[in-house]
Amino acid sequence: MRITCPYCGTRDIREFAYRGAAIDANRPAPDAGAAAWDDFVHLRDNPAGETQDLWYHEGGCSAWVMVTRNTVTHEVLECRAVKP
Repeated sequence: MRITCPYCGTRDIREFAYRGAAIDANRPAPDAGAAAWDDFVHLRDNPAGETQDLWYHEGGCSAWVMVTRNTVTHEVLECRAVKP
């Protein structure tokens, strides 16, 4: 899979680190406790179809990129910068 960094252009996925779903309504409160956070971090849904994920351009410019992709076809539909 290739991701287009808004600053560096199209790059191999190995330059990026996956950081999870871009929008997650199930995120626990900061003081929810270790068990709730352990479940949130390690027990993930595996949806079929379109998703929005956060990726960090670890091997490049250190940008955060929101990637809209299809998990069935592996097609990347959109990549855009996430402003801090």
